[in-house]
Amino acid sequence: MSGRRIGAVTFLVRDYDEAIAWFRDALDFRLVEDTPLGGGKRWVLVAPGMDTTPLLLAEASTDEQRPRIGGQTGGRVGFFLHTDDFARDHARMTEAGVTFREEPRHQAYGTVAVFEDLYGNLWDLIERKTD
Repeated sequence: MSGRRIGAVTFLVRDYDEAIAWFRDALDFRLVEDTPLGGGKRWVLVAPGMDTTPLLLAEASTDEQRPRIGGQTGGRVGFFLHTDDFARDHARMTEAGVTFREEPRHQAYGTVAVFEDLYGNLWDLIERKTD
């Protein structure tokens, strides 16, 4: 084992505060860090729990970046939120207004449903089967 890990994954957003509120309220993520960097930029990390790779919320600031908000993965599911209780999280997220694209499916690997984030990116909510 090399002692390496992914420290964060960049996630393009329209507005820092809008994105923080959505991840906190809709997905129950925690705000890990929000540090001003000057010039309107901030280092904003959100994560679903402790000891997980956070998302670095990056406010799009160029004409090249803005059209990529909501399309970071070309229409494919690009983010995978694992849970230990699918029914609990699916119900809470639905109550919070999260749009699910499908009814929950039972697959060989577990229970899953595709949902959209506030920009239209696709995610899987997954409870993996345990052996």
